[in-house]
Amino acid sequence: MVKVNAPAMSLDASGSLGGALVFSKWKGRNYIRTLVRPSNPRSELQVAVRAMMKFLAQNWASMTAPEKADWLLLAKATSISAFNAMVAANMTRWRQYLAPSTMTPALETGTFQASGAATAVGGFHQVTISFPIAGVNDGWGIALIRSTANDAPTDLGHVVAVIPTPAAEAIQYTDAGLVAGKYYYWWRRFTRAGKLDGFYAQGELSATVT
Repeated sequence: MVKVNAPAMSLDASGSLGGALVFSKWKGRNYIRTLVRPSNPRSELQVAVRAMMKFLAQNWASMTAPEKADWLLLAKATSISAFNAMVAANMTRWRQYLAPSTMTPALETGTFQASGAATAVGGFHQVTISFPIAGVNDGWGIALIRSTANDAPTDLGHVVAVIPTPAAEAIQYTDAGLVAGKYYYWWRRFTRAGKLDGFYAQGELSATVT
């Protein structure tokens, strides 16, 4: 991305040029960048990244005033909003397969939420997964992992959803758009302070999709 002091070819340039450049404005600053078209916008890694982006966007409002104030201090140093500072820092952690945190720096402490026995029910092009949360403790969310092999994958690309756990209740998630076959699932809990659990499942959690 190239920032410009004056807009290119107009008073306030925006949009693409020749399928190669994009002119736009962010936080009142004009910039030019190369137009990028992903070769596979639904790759496994992109699904995992978007899942965390969705989680952070949905949970910013529920952060406490002291937590938001913490991000505001970081934001002022880079002239961005507290929300953007929180997202940027946590996405950097997530790309290293580290859990997000409501504070900065992440302390990676706390007690995980208590999880009950999970079930996975296969259907037509989808699997419905249910698992109860018996106690919230310091828990903030769960990363759901899927594989076609009965061996917990260690890479970020197998995360299909990041699910908040705001209360002790049954959580249900539908993993849709699947081709026929057998799928295996695990989840990794994480705390509000960015502590990430190991792979968690009772026995073999699997389902067959038709």
